[in-house]
Amino acid sequence: MMRAPLVVALLIALSIPAQANDFPTVARADYVLGCMAANGNTREALERCSCSLDAIAEQMSYARYEAAETALRMQAGNLGERAAIFRDPPGVRGAVDELRRAQAEATLRCAR
Repeated sequence: MMRAPLVVALLIALSIPAQANDFPTVARADYVLGCMAANGNTREALERCSCSLDAIAEQMSYARYEAAETALRMQAGNLGERAAIFRDPPGVRGAVDELRRAQAEATLRCAR
């Protein structure tokens, strides 16, 4: 009789990471390949880059990550005042700050 609550609790616990870690495979591959290219395309770079994305994915949803990455790409372009929409709104700044914190945590966690 005590097994049913234990099984239910275990199933709930196992489903939580899947919900929190919603990055699509293509986005993961894109991140890791870009990161590896910037870091020498070595096996060590593969391990660090994979670890880094896993750490980021644990800290923020894919939707939030995608919004922050889009804003950073648009800010990096030569858009002048047109880039203000990707720089000034509090929601955009919050997403970018969250991504930067997640990246800093990932760097600390994955440094070898």
